[in-house]
Amino acid sequence: MSRVVHVLRAGRLSYQAGLDLQRAVSSTVANSPNGPLRNVLILTEHDPVYTVGIRTKAYGPEEERRLKQLGADFFRTNRGGLITFHGPGQLVAYPVLNLKNFQPSVRWYVCHVEKTVIELCRRFGIRAETTQDTGVWVGGGERKICAIGIHASRYVTTHGLALNCDTELDWFGHIVPCGIEGKGVTSLSRELGRKVTVGEVTGTFLDSFRDTLECDLEELDEDGRLALVGSSSK
Repeated sequence: MSRVVHVLRAGRLSYQAGLDLQRAVSSTVANSPNGPLRNVLILTEHDPVYTVGIRTKAYGPEEERRLKQLGADFFRTNRGGLITFHGPGQLVAYPVLNLKNFQPSVRWYVCHVEKTVIELCRRFGIRAETTQDTGVWVGGGERKICAIGIHASRYVTTHGLALNCDTELDWFGHIVPCGIEGKGVTSLSRELGRKVTVGEVTGTFLDSFRDTLECDLEELDEDGRLALVGSSSK
């Protein structure tokens, strides 16, 4: 069992490039359980995009056309949940983990992803929590600060979380985020009343991820990074 997680800083990617990268990395993790890359944490930002999970209610072709006219891309995916937005100023993390190296339980995994974000918020002086709705919330469960949607196949995880740092929140006004009526969306910047960039947050996120999942993090060197990013574009 290996709790070493290699960190892949992918930079800003289109959503399609992010999907391709996840597929390449998850294939490596799934097909080489004893290889050097048993778990990988992809960190990225995306160009503006609306994504729909396996619950596609209310977002048919007409809604897809409407949202694309706003200047964002639109994708249907196999992650959990309904619709959300990804864009600049948002830390997107895709942990591609073999849960057999941790706990072979999707429920355990989702719980620890939530705890990672709650701990990160605590370190920034923000009280965050979970509710009966997915994601991580602040303000007594009234404002979502982080969306979570995952997929698991043979205990290998893909997709993950999107934490609003200094995201342009107006994009969320064109949808019902995650299908939850009557609640808002927020960011670290809005809660703290100052600009909080993805760059500022990333180190704290990695510390929280390492402590919560009780793993060791190893940054991929440039050769390792290019090997994975290159394989995803073939």
